[in-house]
Amino acid sequence: MMKTNPSHKNLLPFPVIAAAAGGNIEAIDAVLKHYGGYIATLSIRQLYDENGNPHLCVDPELRRRLETKLITKLLTFKVA
Repeated sequence: MMKTNPSHKNLLPFPVIAAAAGGNIEAIDAVLKHYGGYIATLSIRQLYDENGNPHLCVDPELRRRLETKLITKLLTFKVA
């Protein structure tokens, strides 16, 4: 019986990465969905309400910028 490394179970399959690098819209969406939680976490900013109380919120502009950067890198990725 072959053991699988638990860190490998959440990886994107190679065909999805290759298709996304080739410009396939559905594959790009799959990559964005896969990394959506991570991008949202990176996009969290502390904002303050009118009373000065801090709140953590996802910055939609930063989120879009990170998604755009990921798509740009995907489209320039060279699949061997």
